[in-house]
Amino acid sequence: MDREQNQRFVWDEEQLSDRDRRHVWHPYASMYNPPRAYPVSRARGVRLTLLDGRELIDGMSSWWAAIHGYNHPRLNRAIRDQLEKMAHVMFGGLTHEPAVKLATRLVDLTPSALDKVFFCDSGSVAVEVAIKMAIQYWQALGRSRKSKLLTIRGGYHGDTFGAMSVCDPVTGMHSLFSAILTAQHFAEVPACRFDEAWHERYIDDFRERITAVRDELAAVILEPIVQGAGGMRFYSPVFLERVRDLCTKHEVLLILDEIATGFGRTGKLFASEYAGVSPDMMCLGKAMTGGYMTLAATLTTKQISEAISRAEPKAFMHGPTFMGNPMACAVSLASIDVLLESPWRERVSRIERQLKRELSACSALPEVKDVRVLGAIGVVELAHPVRLPEVTQAFVDRGVWIRPFGRLVYTMPPFIIEEDDLEKITSAIVEVVSRHCSNRNRG
Repeated sequence: MDREQNQRFVWDEEQLSDRDRRHVWHPYASMYNPPRAYPVSRARGVRLTLLDGRELIDGMSSWWAAIHGYNHPRLNRAIRDQLEKMAHVMFGGLTHEPAVKLATRLVDLTPSALDKVFFCDSGSVAVEVAIKMAIQYWQALGRSRKSKLLTIRGGYHGDTFGAMSVCDPVTGMHSLFSAILTAQHFAEVPACRFDEAWHERYIDDFRERITAVRDELAAVILEPIVQGAGGMRFYSPVFLERVRDLCTKHEVLLILDEIATGFGRTGKLFASEYAGVSPDMMCLGKAMTGGYMTLAATLTTKQISEAISRAEPKAFMHGPTFMGNPMACAVSLASIDVLLESPWRERVSRIERQLKRELSACSALPEVKDVRVLGAIGVVELAHPVRLPEVTQAFVDRGVWIRPFGRLVYTMPPFIIEEDDLEKITSAIVEVVSRHCSNRNRG
């Protein structure tokens, strides 16, 4: 089929799936006997419509980004209006209103010390930018030995090389590259659950490690309160408070990766608000555009930006081609407006209560190790990894979209989800996990 025919040809489901298996390499997937990918024809509200006409209630918010659901009229309008003016322009030497307005809005919403905004292409790149800023900052101060990072095990910060180096080196997804990644420092996973009484022993391991290597540390990087794709754990805000104190004491920068937790997902606008801490850098992404376009940002302080800018080469050495894309900035502004003008706190609180109530049935299942909920995040942790193709198909058969990974079956629904639709998600999770357990026990 030549290019012109390909553009005009209307694919049916079988043809689309066949070409997909032949040519499209999906994330975290094999091209040898590739797993099935379900063709989506359209999306609206909390529903995905497959090419065969079936509807799925989306329990994943498109990897946690589509907090307002799909096809939102105000977000659609923001894209259309900006497209009529300017789809893109290089950000080197030029600027535009959507980017300036968005930077101003982000500065207003985040801790007051964060008043410089560097726009990025994706969450992984935002982490790369933060790591580079931290290293370049200490070089600018003549302390080039401070070039390593400290983090906690069980974390996930992205799939690019700097980001991979601070993901869990054992249980993470990047062990294949361990020999060529920068060797960083890791403290133990916080032993304190989010709602557990605090004991100072919970910070002992981290305190020992930061004290031992402080002279070579550029920064500590953490996902605040919620560890995302590394294990979906929720830890005590007091742990984050203690980390902030230790970073200040030992002259180590603190980077908070709010890419998954930002914009209301945990019940706070930013998860770090639970601890009341102000980082030296904050990485944002995912829900910033409401899931419409890829855009991320790294925020930092005047102290850091001026130190970098005064020392040779008198500039921060990073510059993505599509940095500050006008359409992405415009839809991000619209998404933030929609969020802040809505009763989002009440919605997230309602989702949290329902998830706690309805997922609790999983606690009695023999295969289940833990059930935990925070904000609009519900997690069922199993004793063994799921059989992904089988479990995904089981959810689709029940009319919901849930994408487990490893031993975790979890949901992060759009904030606009109604009680009946959320009940369909939770009942599907309970039923599928129960059947998964039964199959495992029979085997």
